[in-house]
Amino acid sequence: MKIHFLGAARTTTGSMYLIEVNGKSLLLECGLFQGHRAETTQRNTTFPFDPRKIDAVVLSHAHIDHAGNLPNLAKQGYDGPVHCTDATRDLCSIMLIDSAHIQEQDAIFVSKWRAKKHLPPVEPLYRVPDAEKAVKQLVSHGYEETFSPCAGVNVTFRDAGHILGSAQVILDVQEQGRKFRWLFSGDVGRGHDELLRDPGVVENVDYLQIESTYGNREHAKRIDADAVVAKLVGETLAQRGKVIIPAFSVGRTQQIVYVLHELTCAGKLPRVPIFVDSPLSTRASDVYTRHRDILRPDLDATLCGGDRPFEMGNLTYITDAEESKKLNDRNEPMIIISASGMAEAGRIRHHLKNNIGEKKNLLLFIGYCAEGTLGNQIIAGKTPVNIFGEPYAVKAKVAFLDTYSGHADKNELKAYVQKLSGNIKRIFCIHGEEEQCLAHAETLRAMKPNALVIVPEYQQVVEI
Repeated sequence: MKIHFLGAARTTTGSMYLIEVNGKSLLLECGLFQGHRAETTQRNTTFPFDPRKIDAVVLSHAHIDHAGNLPNLAKQGYDGPVHCTDATRDLCSIMLIDSAHIQEQDAIFVSKWRAKKHLPPVEPLYRVPDAEKAVKQLVSHGYEETFSPCAGVNVTFRDAGHILGSAQVILDVQEQGRKFRWLFSGDVGRGHDELLRDPGVVENVDYLQIESTYGNREHAKRIDADAVVAKLVGETLAQRGKVIIPAFSVGRTQQIVYVLHELTCAGKLPRVPIFVDSPLSTRASDVYTRHRDILRPDLDATLCGGDRPFEMGNLTYITDAEESKKLNDRNEPMIIISASGMAEAGRIRHHLKNNIGEKKNLLLFIGYCAEGTLGNQIIAGKTPVNIFGEPYAVKAKVAFLDTYSGHADKNELKAYVQKLSGNIKRIFCIHGEEEQCLAHAETLRAMKPNALVIVPEYQQVVEI
């Protein structure tokens, strides 16, 4: 068996790994690479293999850095199945279409700018019909349901606790008279999540391919996060300010809605209007509701009697653009949750533009913001910041919490590995910036002295 590390190798973006086994080609993940525009276009449109010769694709979860380039794969000739969990199928069905719309709109914007310089237009990475084709290729399986994507390989999904439907991918391989178990961790959740079940424990592991996003970092204690939210939000509402929360549509939005719901039911926050202003967030919340059976079983225990986790009397989901604009005319205390989490696109930029200049307001960031993004600039204290090309002074209070991260930190990754059973022969540290991967590798070498720990480089090939 050979594995090609074609993305998320010493970086966190563009997750993609090609496995050659028994004369077949199995692709793990097909994520969008995100970086400088020229490199992004080249990496996403030029696969280092022939998509027509891939026999099957297996997907760990729906995040765009893991699934977002499936439309390009379909566009370039892949006609086979994309295996995933039931919830991942439902999330990908909305996220891939949304991503295609964004690709088309970005291409229109850039082409207009290029036309002013008498340059030719650019093409989107892919279009909506490409995404629609990819969605039709999704084949879903339940957790613990074993299937065979290609000869000699049986796959089982086990809950990873990262987002709804996220999975660890267990590959039981038979090749040339030998048998072994390869575990691809996917993105590992922290455990003790407000919504999700803890990551499942995998037995009899021979080879481990593990994420390293926070391989050398410890998160703040989650137990304190809700109290901090109650204090910050409560103080803002008491002075009749607005709370603006940039949040990713899938995972983080549902989590903060649930936390606000709990705090309101417990009497720790007043029952003010809460708005989720994002079409994708609204559709994603519907998916979470439909898959209630794979969320934490005691989800309703701390909510008001009769309330459902993502619904309450003072919560409104907004999809219509005109309804979104009307929020600008409302002056009473309120909470607005909108995408994107890094404030780089979507309606959140309008809400920031309209509220960033008022001292009584709060800008609450609850997720990672990459360097250079608008969210990162605001968190770092820059003022003014440019929104839609115009400078805006940052007068509102700014707060950042990383305790709601969906990724396990250094100690949580150690605990995850300690629970695995089996004689692990090799460990591959992937999906982390180089510093995080290298540090994670050192931690694992100390934990597993008999295992060969490798930090693969981009396009490195390893034979098993």
